Amino acid sequence: MFLVLLSANFYAYSPLFFVNCGVKRQKKIALDFIIDRLTNSIQNTISGDSFQTEVSLFTNADAKLIIKKNGWQFNWKTELANNSKEVYKLTIVNNPDIIQGLISLTIRPDHILMDLVESAPFNIGKNKLYEGVAGNLVAYACKLSFQYGFDGFVSFTAKTRLIEHYEKTLGAYHFGGHRMIIPTVSAEILVNKYFKS
Repeated sequence: MFLVLLSANFYAYSPLFFVNCGVKRQKKIALDFIIDRLTNSIQNTISGDSFQTEVSLFTNADAKLIIKKNGWQFNWKTELANNSKEVYKLTIVNNPDIIQGLISLTIRPDHILMDLVESAPFNIGKNKLYEGVAGNLVAYACKLSFQYGFDGFVSFTAKTRLIEHYEKTLGAYHFGGHRMIIPTVSAEILVNKYFKS
């Protein structure tokens, strides 16, 4: 177990977790995804209909269309080329050609690190087509953490203005600086919301 609950607002982490939060000296990107709504799949903003999703590996073929010219913010080809990262795509069941969002993860010795999260350009802003994309991707990171035996622990670097947002919407804990951690209890809630029927 990596975490001992001492009070409602204080967590003590194992020394191994401290070591691994200070990941290799590489350019850190503070994440700025918005959790618009936690749904049990993704929900169409016009009709209100929910659509079941699936998460699968992002491929080189996918990367040809996921470019800045098409409105994507990050260079996902670079993420895909980095062998230390795993990149996943979120699609609607039976519609695998339209990517709703992407997530890049690094498997650490004791937790999952979210490197990047991005909703498709048509799922951002007040005219977005689907809600729940970012929450779905974060829940998948938590699910992987449980599968790897990390008790659901997921860490990420957040922009200052979104720290409180992630505390409220994801149950994330502000670890210090810009680092945030999703602990076991919060991870269980997210996984149960998206991946338990």
